[in-house]
Amino acid sequence: MSFLSAREHGAKPGSGGVASAQNEAIDRRERLRRLALETIDLAKDPYYMRNHLGQIECRLCLTLHPNEGNYLAHTQGKRHQQNLAKRAAKEASDKPAAPAPNKRVSVRKTVKIGRPGYRVTKQYDPEAHMRSLLFQVGRSL
Repeated sequence: MSFLSAREHGAKPGSGGVASAQNEAIDRRERLRRLALETIDLAKDPYYMRNHLGQIECRLCLTLHPNEGNYLAHTQGKRHQQNLAKRAAKEASDKPAAPAPNKRVSVRKTVKIGRPGYRVTKQYDPEAHMRSLLFQVGRSL
């Protein structure tokens, strides 16, 4: 039975041998985490929050992450991207359409006879789940 020396495995003698696959994976993850932290500023991320236990929370997806690398991987994932799309669609539907620019409309001068009447009607829109008031102003109500 022959044992191979450290030199035959590609490491210098006395160096402790070749790094294990686990050590290589740890180093690779650390390099990727440092690279991601350089390119992405977490201070500007509105969904990044560190809790009292030192864990990182995604406020959009309500998920917990043990470190920044795991959080950054989450932000590139399917669940976070779907929640971002849902949030964008909701904000787009909530934001009212921009009003048309004011155009000068000639006001018709008419002679008003009598007191104007009015009617107030309460309305409910089941699609938008909103209540509203309808004011009708006119002379013949």
